[in-house]
Amino acid sequence: MISVNNLSLYFGGQDIFKDISFMVNRGDKIGLVGKNGAGKSTLLKVLSSNQSPNDGNISFNGKIVIGYLMQDLDFEDGRTVFDEAKTAFLNLNNIEEKLKKINQQLIDRDDYETKEYLNLINDFNDLEESFRLSGGHTIESDINQVLIGLGFKIDDFSRQTNEFSGGWRMRIELAKILLKKPDLLLLDEPTNHLDIESIMWLERWLKNYAGAIVLVSHDRIFLDSLTNRTLEIAFGKVNDYKASYTKYLDLRKDRIEKQVQAKKNQDKFIKETKELINKFRAKKNKASFAQTLIKKLDKLDIIEVEKEDVSRMRFSFSPAPHSGKVILKVRCASKSYNNVRVLSNINLEIVRGEKIAFVGKNGEGKTTLAKMIVDLVDFTGDIILGHQVKIGYYAQNQADFLDGEKTVLQTIEDASNSENSSKVRSILGSFLFSNDDVDKKVKVLSGGERARVSLCKLLLEPYNLLIMDEPTNHLDIISKQLLKDALQIYDGSLIVVSHDRDFLQGLTNKVYEFKNYSIKEYIGDIDNFLSQKDFHNFKELESSNENKDISVINKSDYNKRKKKNKEKKKLQNKASKIEKQILELQVLKDSMDKKLLDPAIFSQLSSDDEIFMNYKINQKKIDNLTVEWEKIVDQLGS
Repeated sequence: MISVNNLSLYFGGQDIFKDISFMVNRGDKIGLVGKNGAGKSTLLKVLSSNQSPNDGNISFNGKIVIGYLMQDLDFEDGRTVFDEAKTAFLNLNNIEEKLKKINQQLIDRDDYETKEYLNLINDFNDLEESFRLSGGHTIESDINQVLIGLGFKIDDFSRQTNEFSGGWRMRIELAKILLKKPDLLLLDEPTNHLDIESIMWLERWLKNYAGAIVLVSHDRIFLDSLTNRTLEIAFGKVNDYKASYTKYLDLRKDRIEKQVQAKKNQDKFIKETKELINKFRAKKNKASFAQTLIKKLDKLDIIEVEKEDVSRMRFSFSPAPHSGKVILKVRCASKSYNNVRVLSNINLEIVRGEKIAFVGKNGEGKTTLAKMIVDLVDFTGDIILGHQVKIGYYAQNQADFLDGEKTVLQTIEDASNSENSSKVRSILGSFLFSNDDVDKKVKVLSGGERARVSLCKLLLEPYNLLIMDEPTNHLDIISKQLLKDALQIYDGSLIVVSHDRDFLQGLTNKVYEFKNYSIKEYIGDIDNFLSQKDFHNFKELESSNENKDISVINKSDYNKRKKKNKEKKKLQNKASKIEKQILELQVLKDSMDKKLLDPAIFSQLSSDDEIFMNYKINQKKIDNLTVEWEKIVDQLGS
């Protein structure tokens, strides 16, 4: 489908990729992973032909349609939801426009018997046929079906797109991609700004999607649910694992351990061979053998152990300053935008040390209430802060407030005070900005790097109430876990707006669900919230919407598992048998090595002695069996 060949890309003398090669095949569901700034979004831009590499090429097997969902979308206002969805049919829209112009000419003209008039009729008929064959007459029904499937109501179709929240506008972009019916989907953080129900819908749709997917996501559950292959970007290289994210972590660890052991064995072999060369190169009757060993070393492929990118943020929130027992009271608070009601008569109370999650569909008022608490929007009702409460606020679009023309260092220096100004470089280092990184302008940073700068600013002051609106957007999986760890030990109060299931698990002790202009309280974390709503996990919600015979499914699953386990057992037995053969051959090799290393025995041998021939045959058997064993291990891991 797509073949990436020796692709290289660099900015300002720094390699983003160096001679990477891989293929995307039909049916592949690929998770593209790596730390923030590793080049994941850049690689998607290259695959979508929105950016050119410096070297190498990308070849496409035939004409394929690509649907590309970017991480940072530039929404265009001025259209209704329906008209925006219709822009997906660029070619059909152009044909339709031409048909309208020709039709108008046919109405206006009266030279019915002229050649020009007849040519217009022929052009109209040709365009009409092309329009019909390309599905032009079903555009309206196709758009209706997709938008309704995505949760839009018929009344929404005529509304302007700028009336919707970011999550709903993301759905419109997804609808446009779906209507294109692409062969390949390139998705860059598709769950950013989506609510939990939207994420679940997207999971279901992508599972049933017949084309190939290359997906960048920092949602571990989302990745595990969808992918069957993982491409890891690290240090400008790409490592390919035929497994979902969690399995990839295990396979990577196992692979590096094997590389380390193989490297030790090879180093030992090289050392022993060099000793033999030094010992016999000066002897006339052994000089040719020494030369043979030298050539053997020259041809040897040196094993390199994959470097593991262990760089990670190191930070914790400052101890919360002392405050009163009641941190926050909200009484009869309401909010409307242009006569559109968002929240009505909201009441809640937060005490010191509570950690609360705001969840619910996009547009239900989670971010609005957060902004009301920090006094960023007008409202009716009362919001009262407790004694000596100091709020730290992380907005959903926090990175947008950064000045793109300033460097990372200037940004943090400007936000620092007299107490921490001398520690700015040290603080930046804990957020992985060191050496020349601090002199980068904010505008050239990746989304994840900008998020780290915003988090760094938040740590410059101590707070006893943190309000964080979608703080995990753009953060890589490791950084998300570190943020979660820091929030779990933070001794202040926390309000977090998030749709990230993995992030919320075990983080909060109370959940507020936003629905129908009001809120409902659930004690516990996100799992307890789902349990109390009778959805023990997100998979159960998916299956509850499908009318299937459970007994048939269970029987089918059982037979599939039985067959899979039988095949796995066969492979395991075969692998054990090969391991035994390799061990026996290795013992024989060790025995021959001892003889060759004994000067008394070696001095009596000639280069055509049978022992050298047997040594080569034995080594070849070991190599062949090792290759076969590695293939079986790969099959067991996939």
